[in-house]
Formats: sequence, C-alpha cells, structure tokens
Amino acid sequence: MGKRLSKIATRTGDNGSTGLGDGSRTSKDSARIHAMGDVDELNSNLGVLLCEAMPDALREELVAIQHDLFDLGGELCIPGYQLIKEEHVLRLDDLLAKYNAELPALAEFILPAGSRAASLAHVCRTVCRRAERSIVALAGKETIHEHPRQYVNRLSDLLFVLSRVLNRFAGGNDVLWRHDRARG
Repeated sequence: MGKRLSKIATRTGDNGSTGLGDGSRTSKDSARIHAMGDVDELNSNLGVLLCEAMPDALREELVAIQHDLFDLGGELCIPGYQLIKEEHVLRLDDLLAKYNAELPALAEFILPAGSRAASLAHVCRTVCRRAERSIVALAGKETIHEHPRQYVNRLSDLLFVLSRVLNRFAGGNDVLWRHDRARG
C-alpha cells in the first residue's frame, strides 16, 4: 500500500486537492474521495456502535468488518488496487444467514428505533447505503472492482438484521411502523 503518514498537517491539500495511495492527486470533491469519505464515516459510526453492550461474538464480527472497511478505503484510495474480494462478501452472506435464522419473520415495516445499540446500527445502515451510492457513482466514472459494491450492499442488509438482534439482546423487540395510527 501507499506511504504511511508521518505528519498529519502537510498543507498539500490547501489548494482543494488530495493525494491518493498511488501518489496521484485528485480534487477533494471527486467521486473517489466522496466514496472514501462515506466508507470512513461508516467505519467511525461502527466504532460508536461498538461502545454499546452486545454479545461478544457480534462484537468480534463487527471489529472484523471495521478492518474490512479500512481495507475497502485502501482499495478506493489506490485506483486499480483490490483488497475486497468474493470471500469478504461471502462472509457477510454467512453472517446474514446466521443472524436471520434467530429472528422472527417480519410482517410489518419497522422503525429505526428501540435500544440505543439498535438505533446506532440503523444509523450505520443508512450511512452504509450512502457509501454504496457513492461507490456506484464512482463506478459510473471510473473502473473499480465489483466486490466493494457487493460488500456494502450486503453490509447494509446485515446492519438492518443486527439492529433487530441488538433490540432483542437489550430485552426489547422491533418497533413496528403503524400504518393505521391516527395522523394529526
């Protein structure tokens, strides 16, 4: 991978450009930088979620996902580089199957609510969806590998499922959207 940072305030970005991992420079508002920023924001939000109480196995899985997201940011930072591969996507598929098997089927939409941990998982899900849109936008302008897009697509689904798991872990249930409620 590219150079490690030895100092943070380089002033090289004062002109509105930023360096990529391959040594090239691009505008700070480029599609690549937007995608990198959204993935970084997702990883930061997962860090906040990890401050909450949760099962140890789930914590370990989320930490592994944080490492994957750091790798994803690295892949986005170096045009043509590949770090996220099919096995990463398949691991998320396995986690989806594992956690979905523990949950009752949904008959109604649920609100992004419940326990603090579940609500934070929903925030992560929405940031993940934005990261996915940014990666799709980047792929419309530049050639990137398919696995990053697949990874964040699966991850947003997993975060939805994990919000339900975290509500149950906290002793609660899903907060159902009531379409028949009185509107005032």
